[in-house]
Amino acid sequence: MKKYLKLIPLLLLVLVCSCDDVLSEVPDNRTEIDSAEKISELLVGAYPEAAYVSFLEPMSDNADDKGPASESDVRINEEMYFWRDLNDDDDDTPTNYWNDTYGAIANANQALASIEELGGGDEFNTQKGEALLCRAYAHFMLVSVFSKRYNPDTASTDLGIPYVTTPETVLIEEYNRGSVADVYEQIAQDIEEGLPLIENNYDVPTFHFTKQAANAFASRFYLHTAEWQKVIEHSNAALGGSGAAILRDINGLYSNIPGAAVRLQYSSATDPSNLLLVAGGSVYSRAFFSGLARYQLTRNLERSLFGESPIGLDWAYPTFTFGGDIGLTLIKYNEYFRFTNQAAGIGLPFVTFMILTTDEVLLNRAEAYIMLEQYDNAVSDINLMFSTKTEGYTSADELTTSDIEDIDGDFAFTDENFYTPFYALPANSLSYINLVLTMRKSIFYNEGLRWFDIKRHNIEVQHRIANVSGNTIDVIVLPKDDNRRAVQIPPDAQAFDIEANPR
Repeated sequence: MKKYLKLIPLLLLVLVCSCDDVLSEVPDNRTEIDSAEKISELLVGAYPEAAYVSFLEPMSDNADDKGPASESDVRINEEMYFWRDLNDDDDDTPTNYWNDTYGAIANANQALASIEELGGGDEFNTQKGEALLCRAYAHFMLVSVFSKRYNPDTASTDLGIPYVTTPETVLIEEYNRGSVADVYEQIAQDIEEGLPLIENNYDVPTFHFTKQAANAFASRFYLHTAEWQKVIEHSNAALGGSGAAILRDINGLYSNIPGAAVRLQYSSATDPSNLLLVAGGSVYSRAFFSGLARYQLTRNLERSLFGESPIGLDWAYPTFTFGGDIGLTLIKYNEYFRFTNQAAGIGLPFVTFMILTTDEVLLNRAEAYIMLEQYDNAVSDINLMFSTKTEGYTSADELTTSDIEDIDGDFAFTDENFYTPFYALPANSLSYINLVLTMRKSIFYNEGLRWFDIKRHNIEVQHRIANVSGNTIDVIVLPKDDNRRAVQIPPDAQAFDIEANPR
């Protein structure tokens, strides 16, 4: 049974109901949430176990048209490339992400309610902190996908998403979207209350909000609100001053392992760059890995993203070709298939997604340094990143502020209308901003993060339409401030009186 604000399944409601006074014990196998340990078990489900990269990546300028020869039945890939509203609830769709994320919120809210029912106290601090961070993260992702970008000048009137703070107690609950400003205020409250309570005492830390992961999420959140000093403070806490040792070592480790191992390493709990991982039901790995989807990595896009880096060295990212250019791909995901009927070969595919990484945190901090005009610090972070991502990097390749600020140099960027965030960019910062966002575009390819950069910097997106030979026959444009940048609210949620996004 699916509910499309999809908050708490009816079964979960039953789990926490008290026994009938007539009965002396629970009459079946239901679990009572009556201890910190059981609350921790409930919180395992407080992370959205659904993909967003599958529908956000084709919306971005990290997707290109391979041409009709590669057409397949990967409908989500085509619909989102054309920025269309989609009425599907299969895995990898916006509706599925909406449903699963509100399901995660329901678990977080039930954990918080159970803590209160048990009297609270310090013994529940760890669980309370995790629940609050889970609730904040889930709502942040929903508002980032289904609402307009955060802009303090319009946030009080821009449609938000329902911010749910209590478990459902009725079959059909009425909700309103509120405003983006309301949602961001409540996210900040949950972060600020929950983060000091977070501890690292998990069996598998990378699947939970550790102190490092919680600070990484805070770094991302405050990047969107342009609170630069907070970005730096939380980035520092997440990175811990360990330098290149905690970044994804594309130039070293990844270049020395075979392709089959690369996709395992990306989502490995032992890779020091992974701060938060989530395994969710998805066929994204098989569709992208085999090159079935038409609108993704082409040879031209590969050269742009993974050929020569901005410092003149080749990126160290290994791309692979399966069956010609149509099968060109960069492997980041591995499918795990859980059989439900071994004999019939029936089961459920899962993919582990990298939700928060040290690479993102480092570039968040670099951007914050730029906005505070601390250019030496920004360049230090930029050099650190290049050292782990480009082939043959040595100290001789280190950039200086003079390299970037040279108005006739390789990094000169003067298009003042390309990046238009809600805040003013400092004088002389445009080349720095362009460098960092260009790095992010390549480094976070096929992770969905480019779409969020496009939204917060209000970047125009152009998509090619190709013929069977791969030649351009048309170009379609998603202009700045276009309403389609907010993914449409799922139709079934609209049926429950959740207001649709304007079109």
